[in-house]
Amino acid sequence: MKIDLEQIRELLTVVSSTDVTELTIEFGDQKITVKKAPAVVAPAESKPIVVKTEHLAPVAPLPKLSQPAPPPEAPTADAPPQPPASTENGNGNYVEITSPMVGTFYRSPSPDSPPFVQVGDRVSVGQTVCIIEAMKLMNDMPAEVGGKVVKILVENGTTIEYGQPLFLVDPKG
Repeated sequence: MKIDLEQIRELLTVVSSTDVTELTIEFGDQKITVKKAPAVVAPAESKPIVVKTEHLAPVAPLPKLSQPAPPPEAPTADAPPQPPASTENGNGNYVEITSPMVGTFYRSPSPDSPPFVQVGDRVSVGQTVCIIEAMKLMNDMPAEVGGKVVKILVENGTTIEYGQPLFLVDPKG
């Protein structure tokens, strides 16, 4: 049996939609390993799954694939949707735009490019406000709320955590 690029894409889709953090498939003396960063940093130890498939034919090395970040998970029927966190301030409520993953925060698409947003800029829902690099993949970070950017809470090139506030936005601004 020969595995093709479409099967690899299906494998990546399956892994990204499960709690598995590492999957290794062996083809005789060759193997493919798929790893993903956990959605939430947890102290529990996860063990990789190893699948030995002696009957599969060896395949050529795969080209590097750049996968976009998976869309945010839809709330389940049991859990009501949660609004973005807000911070009380003398001028009203500010809404935090938080990181959906662990990675490195970048304010612009390249070192020579201007930042996506500056303090005082108006943003709309879905507008890219930064890039988060995770596992060598660049993920555009869309604004969760529209309004005026009142504060940028993270320095460019800083390592960030899941759920860490990145921007404060005044939805009335």
